Amino acid sequence: MRPEGIYIKAAIDPPNWFLNDRSDVRSSFYLEEVASEFDVQGLELDFTGVCWDADWRYVDDGWQAWNFKGTKWQKVSADMRRLYLKNAYRVLLTRARQGMVIFVPPGDDADPTRPKSFYDETWAFLQSCGLQALGV
Repeated sequence: MRPEGIYIKAAIDPPNWFLNDRSDVRSSFYLEEVASEFDVQGLELDFTGVCWDADWRYVDDGWQAWNFKGTKWQKVSADMRRLYLKNAYRVLLTRARQGMVIFVPPGDDADPTRPKSFYDETWAFLQSCGLQALGV
């Protein structure tokens, strides 16, 4: 997600991120820091934003797990690692109480690490489930 300006560099400071209001740039209000599935596991949030990368892709009527290693994506073959990734997305998709935005990047065919094909089927599947595109 780095090309989209989203980078998890460090864990959030939970008291500041969850409890502080708009007067504190460390709070979730500003979205200056990104919370991972580990940071929000077991918590309910009013609103969430989920960024969907190519690590969990819908391909040919099924889900596939991928891991980016070095300079390329590698398909995950270990059952436990696939289950772990599936669960990570489940956690992220079940945190919102009032609303959620799911961001699926458009991809870029000029970048071999994130061609549009990595995201198109996932986006189509989510739309088939009722997800609506925002006019951006």
